Amino acid sequence: MGHLKDCDEIWHAGDLGSGESGPFGLLERLRSFKPVKAVYGNIDGAEIRAELPADLAWECEGLRIYMRHIGGYPGNYDRRAKEGLLREKPDLFVCGHSHILRVMRDSNLNLLHMNPGACGHNGWHKLRTALRFTVEKGKVADVVAIELGPRGRSR
Repeated sequence: MGHLKDCDEIWHAGDLGSGESGPFGLLERLRSFKPVKAVYGNIDGAEIRAELPADLAWECEGLRIYMRHIGGYPGNYDRRAKEGLLREKPDLFVCGHSHILRVMRDSNLNLLHMNPGACGHNGWHKLRTALRFTVEKGKVADVVAIELGPRGRSR
């Protein structure tokens, strides 16, 4: 968790999964470290889905954020994500699911789209990734793509 030591919050865009410590293992580890905002993903079971929402909208330092697991990307949004984006009108959209790290502007919806890739060991991705950034005065700054190592190796 060294990459997160200077973060104020952790935002997780779903697929927390269940590990050796049960369905809440990763979520509880993250919560014991920092405040967490999270949504459930398509691999998460009933316990996680009962605990977390499918989507989440909030404001941070004047920035409107919308997060859901299956989102797509500018020009090719998932139907439910597009409905949420049109309803919430965020400045920043955070999603997961694809396991592909992407940070891109959507000029049509006037937002920044972020997908941190995948930080876990399950899935088809080869490299585990995350994003770290700063939110100040309604703007995203200092975006850093973090490489966590190859998928499948022990932590």
